[in-house]
Amino acid sequence: MEIKDLKPNSVWKYFDRITQVPRPSKKEGKMVEFLLDFAEKHNLEARHDEADNVIIKKPASKGLEGLKTVILQSHVDMVCEKNADVVFNFETDPIKTRIDGEWVKAAGTTLGADDGIGVAAALALLAANDIEHGPVVCLFTSDEETGLTGAYALKKDFLEGDILLNLDSEEWGEFCIGCAGGKNTKGIFKYSKTPAPADYYWFDVKVGGLNGGHSGSDINVGLGNANKLITRYLGELSKVTKLAIAKIDGGNLHNAIAREASALVGVPANEKEKAATLVNLCQHNFSEELAKVDSNVKIAIETASKPEYCIDEKTAGKLLAALYALPHGVMGMSHSIDGLVETSTNLASVKMTDGDTITVTTSQRSSTNSLKIDVCQQVKAVFELAGAEVVASEGYPGWKPNPDSEILKISSRIFEEHFGEKPHVIAIHAGLECGLFSEKNPALDMLSCGPTILGAHSPDERIEIATVDKWWRLLKEILKAIPAK
Repeated sequence: MEIKDLKPNSVWKYFDRITQVPRPSKKEGKMVEFLLDFAEKHNLEARHDEADNVIIKKPASKGLEGLKTVILQSHVDMVCEKNADVVFNFETDPIKTRIDGEWVKAAGTTLGADDGIGVAAALALLAANDIEHGPVVCLFTSDEETGLTGAYALKKDFLEGDILLNLDSEEWGEFCIGCAGGKNTKGIFKYSKTPAPADYYWFDVKVGGLNGGHSGSDINVGLGNANKLITRYLGELSKVTKLAIAKIDGGNLHNAIAREASALVGVPANEKEKAATLVNLCQHNFSEELAKVDSNVKIAIETASKPEYCIDEKTAGKLLAALYALPHGVMGMSHSIDGLVETSTNLASVKMTDGDTITVTTSQRSSTNSLKIDVCQQVKAVFELAGAEVVASEGYPGWKPNPDSEILKISSRIFEEHFGEKPHVIAIHAGLECGLFSEKNPALDMLSCGPTILGAHSPDERIEIATVDKWWRLLKEILKAIPAK
């Protein structure tokens, strides 16, 4: 069976089509063309803006023209992560999907269910002629994953409506009514190229086998961070022998917990055994520490050719000290919502350029703006003490929960009637575009819901088939129950 044959057929059919359209963040042009072509084929009004946001409007069913206007919102871009041994070009290649029991997965890459399934549900509604609803606007935003830039650029006329259903949640049975705000903080180190010592033993050290995960929703799990683990190895090695670093690389995306990291390093030839002994010790420690969350963690070394240059000793030392000192993980829990991470920071990536810079990217989140600023200042202080240039993004606001929301009450009643239990009403630590929407249209009544997606932002991303059907049924019932203006 192929995924387009799953139920509900209309949703899975469009999800299958979406997986064939390359849509990396900031390169969503092909997806914009797909959406505009869809609108033309279905004789629906559509517009797009300079930021590649698209809206498609559908008139109300006969007799329901007086209902409040609902905006169904999803983002078109996807996180592009793959396993190191997988050859794949996210700008040209279609996602290879497969059914694995009760789940749909991809072959060694991210699946793009975040938020392709939201886009698919919106298209299924737009194409349907048997679903009762009032006026509907489907809003497809761009570049959500790397900074919410599409939502930032939205003009107010793209948010003309009364109720917004965000289709970007990842746990069936949960209604999200609030989210954290976030910001990225980068430290840029300038280094000098110095000749690599000839009498050194050179080797590659690699950390891998980690699950990775979303830097918001998974930050409380205690997953291993490859950048932190490789720093521990290099830091300990530098205590027992001279250490030269030629290359270092770890992580990729600001909103993903680093799964892999590597470095090309050298030690005096007569100290070779210390490098090997320490790897064995680290492997033992990492395996023991992460047994419950990252049982496949690996650290290994392999003899390498002598490089021409390495990072100057002073900068290498400051870089290692900064990577060691940078906080990572949960910084504080909410005092008002049980179990909610209030503030966190993620040591996301370490990247060298061909020139003379090393960029360390971190991301901070908090549902309290003052604490978001505070943790950003902590990270900034570490970078400044290490002599790095600090570059911070503008950031994005959080979405303040409204327990008295009308759409929350309507949706909760429908959920309980159809599924025999109450939904779990939550606020999340991950970022949603709803915070920006509320700034642009404070009158919007908003709710976020979705089917179950696990492993988002990693090659283990998967979506639970049965929950897609339940979610689709819920959405249709909510649209029928929207009140009059």
